[in-house]
Amino acid sequence: MDDVSDVSDVSGTGGTGGTGGAGGVGDGARQPGHGHGPLAGFTVGVTAARRADELGALLGRRGATVLHAPALRIVPLADDGELMAATKRIVDRAPDVVVATTAIGFRGWVEAADGWGLGDALLERLGTVELLARGPKVKGAVRAAGLTERWSPASESMAEVLDRLLEQGVAGRRIAVQLHGEPLPGFVEALREGGAEVVGVPVYRWLPPEDLGPVDRLLDAAVSRGVDAVTFTSAPAAVSLLGRAEERGLLPELLAAFGHDVLPACVGPVTAVPLQAHGVDTVQPERFRLGPLVQLLCQELPARARALPVAGHRLEIRGHAVLVDGELRAVPPAGMSLLRALARRPGWVVPRAELLRALPGTGRDEHAVETAMARLRTSLGTPKLIQTVVKRGYRLALDPATDAKYTTD
Repeated sequence: MDDVSDVSDVSGTGGTGGTGGAGGVGDGARQPGHGHGPLAGFTVGVTAARRADELGALLGRRGATVLHAPALRIVPLADDGELMAATKRIVDRAPDVVVATTAIGFRGWVEAADGWGLGDALLERLGTVELLARGPKVKGAVRAAGLTERWSPASESMAEVLDRLLEQGVAGRRIAVQLHGEPLPGFVEALREGGAEVVGVPVYRWLPPEDLGPVDRLLDAAVSRGVDAVTFTSAPAAVSLLGRAEERGLLPELLAAFGHDVLPACVGPVTAVPLQAHGVDTVQPERFRLGPLVQLLCQELPARARALPVAGHRLEIRGHAVLVDGELRAVPPAGMSLLRALARRPGWVVPRAELLRALPGTGRDEHAVETAMARLRTSLGTPKLIQTVVKRGYRLALDPATDAKYTTD
């Protein structure tokens, strides 16, 4: 899991957090973006169970609306019998190598061992083995515990750790590996295939959330294109969301949404594995941290927005709002449905019957189109952007200079 929020992608640092901190990101609640930032007009789903307040605050400061749905919950370390059993095995019989993979997990392991009366014995044992720390943040946690790592990769990559171990030879060696709630993909298997005895150290375990309501609301929003992106900071969160979608019979629709309209953004490559296994292409920052993840969204989402020259104005269509000459204009959902239908064929007349079909749950009364259109024009603040074509329908008043470009396709 990224050691960023849910500590899954073996790439960063964990931290404390919750669901109601600085960002005001309550479970399942949509929080309005603050000001007109690069993410203004976009809605972003957050699946993190930890540090969600920090991620929500970063997104909100850049203008996003945040829909938080923790896709998993954490079993506290001190309550986890599996970790206690693994700790006793290591204290009773020293491994040859211990691989520390996350800073938050290593600190939690030592603290839990203290609570069980095994802290001194564990530190003494770890001081006698070859201790490998995956990355500088893990190294810092190791040294804070009074220990010294034998080696740490500059890349923060578990692949580099694995390469080092296999190059040295692992046959007959006993290697303890700090896990993150589920086995590291391919890492443990490769060690065992090389002849090593692997002792898993499950520093915490993940379970489905007790309240599935926020997750279900996020799924409904994703399949209906009510969110523009969903962020993942742990592989288990991705597995949990996909699993819940499958339980509800929504998995094909969710995968289709991720394939076209909803951007799946992962904090790192390990987090992306469950999505990629379903054929979903994801985006990831170069540095596996929350800040770069948000910066990536600030680049990707505006780049995906449709911008058109209409009636002498620049119209940029975002998730739940529109920029008119750079000014953010909130638009009701029905209005956004109409605007998107018009923007699919800019400059062309779209019949009322077709626009009616674009409106959710309006039945057969074309008067609903007129009502929603009036509200849309009011929201845009510039009525002439949309022209009424008597007895036919409506069209975006595409500028003459570009009209031919869009109408000859």
